[in-house]
This record gives sequence, structure tokens and C-alpha cells, in this order.
Amino acid sequence: MIDFAILKLIWWLFIGVLLAGFAIMDGQDMGVGTLLPFLGKTNEQRRIMINAVAPHWDGNQVWLLTGGGAMFAAWPIAYAAAFSGFYWALLAVLAMLIFRPVAFDYRGKVDSSSWRSLWDVLLFRGSAVPPIICGVAFGNLLQGVPISIDDSMRISYLGSFFGLLNPFGILCGLVAIAMIIMHGANFLALRSIDDLNRRAAATARLSSMGTAVLFVLAGIWVAFAIPAYEVLSGLDPAGQPNPLLKEVAVSNRTWFSQLSQAPALFVFPLLGIAGALGSFVFSGFRKWGLAIISSSASLLGIVFTPLVTMFPFVMPSSVNPKFSLTLWDCTSSQLTLEIMLFVTLIFLPLVLLYTGWAYRVMRGKITPQFIADNSHHLY
Repeated sequence: MIDFAILKLIWWLFIGVLLAGFAIMDGQDMGVGTLLPFLGKTNEQRRIMINAVAPHWDGNQVWLLTGGGAMFAAWPIAYAAAFSGFYWALLAVLAMLIFRPVAFDYRGKVDSSSWRSLWDVLLFRGSAVPPIICGVAFGNLLQGVPISIDDSMRISYLGSFFGLLNPFGILCGLVAIAMIIMHGANFLALRSIDDLNRRAAATARLSSMGTAVLFVLAGIWVAFAIPAYEVLSGLDPAGQPNPLLKEVAVSNRTWFSQLSQAPALFVFPLLGIAGALGSFVFSGFRKWGLAIISSSASLLGIVFTPLVTMFPFVMPSSVNPKFSLTLWDCTSSQLTLEIMLFVTLIFLPLVLLYTGWAYRVMRGKITPQFIADNSHHLY
């Protein structure tokens, strides 16, 4: 039997990996979808953009489904708090994610420009809205979420949807959409030619620099304006999950100061900045493979930065610090985590192998001639 505290730490890491995997894999599709109305000047160019991601978008959403399922099974208390506090925001994400597959399939059903424009708008919204909302959610987690827990472990959210749209949350939403556009533009440039390729290349450089600048601005805000939370007593990493057993206080230090206690963890924010700058440089040299690796590294660093910054907190409470959730007291039982671990160790490598195989088989440029030759069975 694996030590309970070690299991909790492993699942914190796994959920971080799944979130980063979702950002990197589905970020390509969402980035291209976000750019659809802006870079696709003709129906042919929009079909090239859609078919550049067509073989992968549904498989890439496995990362989202797995991440959500893992959070439900591994962190049931945090999952309940998130779906209570972010209910309308997550409902909007779900609606947008429903629009995406419908838009992919129905866009070409009728030979009408107004019909295609309708589905293009829905595909754009289904691609742009989820990363923005996810970024806003992360911004609110760093500031603290207005949740309370009563003696029966019933969680209540005391805020509102519009309360999530605070300045720092909006800034984090801008970071999220910028990094997704950067990643999608690099992938589109890899898969396209001629004018579309040139527009994608210019967008990749602009969004790469925008990602770096916005992420630095968010980091400065965290360094000087957002206080950290600290556990005073009562938290047992190997104990049974009960968030009410600990004492927590809002620190007079910021999250940045708390991160400074483990300097090695600065590798994540530095990776976020260096990856975006690498994407800027390599997209300028038209080295699209290296540009995609760089933007992927940037997304990995950006996603993990708030996770390691708040460690061990998962969802701090702005109502009463005592109600804050940590990875040590919001998990499932030891048996549940062990079973999930073995299942994950079996199936996660299969997902990675399948994803790698799919990208290898379906690599190459999507050209106007390819669209013309295969018009009847492409999107």
C-alpha cells in the first residue's frame, strides 16, 4: 500500500499534468478556431484551417475529459466547490464545447455563405471562450474564492458570476487566450502554405510576445498585490480529508514571496516566459517544429505556475481562510487514489501512444489542391 501523503502528492501532480496536457493538445485546436474569422479570408482558407485540426480535435478533448474525471474522483470536495462557485462559468464553457463539434460537422452541410458564417461564429466562440474562462478561474483561485463549509461539510458559494470578472481575473483570461492563439498560430503555420501561412506566422510572433508581456504583468501583480495563505496548524498530509481541522491565515507576504522559499520552483514561470520568447524567435525563422515545442513549453510553465505558487492550496477561501481547500484535505480515500493510480498508469501511456501515432500519420501541409481533391469527405 502506497503512503497516503505520497498518493495525494502524486494526484496533485497528475491533475497538473492533465491540465497542462489539455492546454497543449486542445490549445492547438482552440487557437486555430479562435483565429478562424481573422486569418481565413476565403471559404477555401477557412476549410484549410478547419481541416488542419480536424484529425485531432476530438482526440485532444480526451485530456479535458480525463482531467475533469480525475478531479471528480481524486478531489471530490474541490470538484464540488468548483462546480458550485464557478457554476455559470463552467456552464458557459460546456455550452461552447458543445458548439464546437456541431460546428465542425454542420458547417459544410449547406452550400450557403450565411450558413457557413453562422457555424464559423459558433466555432470561434467555442474555441475562444473556454480558455478565457479557464484563465479567469485561475486568476480567482490565486485571489481566493468566496466559499464556506459548514459542520456537515456542505459547501456554499457566496459570490456571483460577475464577481469573477475582476481586473486580475480578466488579466489572467487575457494570458490564457494569448497563449492559446500563440500555440494555434504555430500549428497553423506548420500546416499551411502561401498567404495563410504568412498571416499565421505574423500572428504567431505577435501573440508570442503578447503572451510573454501579459504573463510578466500577471507575475508582477502576484508579486506585489496578492497576499498568500499559510497553514498555521492542524494539517496532516497523511490524515483523512477534512478541511475544517486546520487553522489557516492570510499571510502578510505575497504568493511570490512564498514561492521564493523554494527557488527551484521558479523554473515554471521562467519556462512560461522563455517558451513564449522562443516561439517568437523560432516563428521568425520559420522553424515551426521548434516554435511548437517552445509554445508547448510556455503553456506547461504557465499552467504549472499557479499550481506551484499556491502549493499546497487548491482553492483558498476569501470568506474565512479556515475554509480553504488544500491537496491534503480535499482528496478521496486512500483506496480510491490507489485504484485510480494503477488505472492511470495503464491507460495514460496508451493515450500518449495513440496521440503520437495520429499526429505522425496525419502530418503534412493542407493545401488548396488537397481540399479540392478531397472536397466531399473533408469538413
